[in-house]
Amino acid sequence: MGRIKVNLTLDADVAESAKTLGLNMSRLAETAIVEAAKIERNRLWREENQAAITGYAEEVAQNGLPLSHLRSF
Repeated sequence: MGRIKVNLTLDADVAESAKTLGLNMSRLAETAIVEAAKIERNRLWREENQAAITGYAEEVAQNGLPLSHLRSF
């Protein structure tokens, strides 16, 4: 997939500081957005699967880990 242009609004001091330091604001913004999207996808997944996660944790608490008798460590 290619790249597209978008408009961002930044604090003037932040933009000036980045420009002075020679930082690539587009790449920095992209990296931050990728990380924020990853965090949000993980949060949504946990939220959507909370019932199953809780149920499994309760089962393990009551019965121990499945197949634990086969573990060699």
